[in-house]
Amino acid sequence: MQHPIVDSANQLSRMARLKIDDIDKNSFYLRLISLNALVESARAGDAGEGFAVVADEVKRVSTLIETIVDDLRQQLDRQVEELNRLGQESQAELERLRGQRLAALALGLVDIIDRNLYERSCDVRWWATDAAVIGCCTGTLPPAEASARLGVILGAYTVYLDIWICDPQGRVLATGRPDRFPNASDSQAAAEPWFTQALGLGADGFAVSDIAVVNALGGLQTATYAAPIRQADGRVVGVLGIFFDWEKQSRTVVDSVHLDASEQGRTRCLLVDAQHRVIAASDGAGVLSEVVEFEPKGQAQGVILRQDDLLGFALTPGFETYKGLGWYGVLIQGR
Repeated sequence: MQHPIVDSANQLSRMARLKIDDIDKNSFYLRLISLNALVESARAGDAGEGFAVVADEVKRVSTLIETIVDDLRQQLDRQVEELNRLGQESQAELERLRGQRLAALALGLVDIIDRNLYERSCDVRWWATDAAVIGCCTGTLPPAEASARLGVILGAYTVYLDIWICDPQGRVLATGRPDRFPNASDSQAAAEPWFTQALGLGADGFAVSDIAVVNALGGLQTATYAAPIRQADGRVVGVLGIFFDWEKQSRTVVDSVHLDASEQGRTRCLLVDAQHRVIAASDGAGVLSEVVEFEPKGQAQGVILRQDDLLGFALTPGFETYKGLGWYGVLIQGR
């Protein structure tokens, strides 16, 4: 979309050129009339001398008009070129400001999710020290009672789908929602990245996996956090896995970006992972399948002008002890 100055300059140029062409055409007819008058005066001999003077004057005026028209055309070309230059500069400045706004909104978007996920990292480390969780792993508390304790936690923290207590071999000993997700108790976590990472962590460590679909949880999208479960002597007796309800919570975040009315129909608000795979989208499209092609070029925040749109991006800044996973907030807005 061109800047209004460029559009106005082009319209003015078209109108002026039409009028100049009309003047040029009439000047040509005037010269033609002058030539005819000179021919007729020559035929008339002495009687046509006075008419010849008039014909010469008409020719002079015609030549003068032609000179004025040429000068006007040149001046018009220069002025239109200057207006186009100013319009293009103004357009570039507007796009720069729009890009800065998109990048700022992208930073706000990813910052909100960082702060949210920081709390998840705190939750898993805290709950891994719960006596019921430890007791389930050491055999001093029946799994059913541990499951009831997890249910209480889930009742207070509604952003989670489920919580699993796993032994060191990856067997799920207890879950928080056995009625909703009956297959979870038969799951095996030994091959899951979050489990293997958490098993080898030191005190106060936590593991987190990229967004994924968990079949045992009804095929829902989750952000999974895990921490080692330790006895009082420090020995690891299991792993606690907590499953953040990613699809529901992330959609709330991308839908909360403050866009004005003119932006809402032409702007996508996205969260993408370190591989630029879409993990949340305001339009719901491409989640866990689409890859957004852009090159940050080492910048933590910036804007990319593409053929049909602007792309503003911001790298996860992290929050407190949560360093982020290399995710980006991305806003794509049609021009």
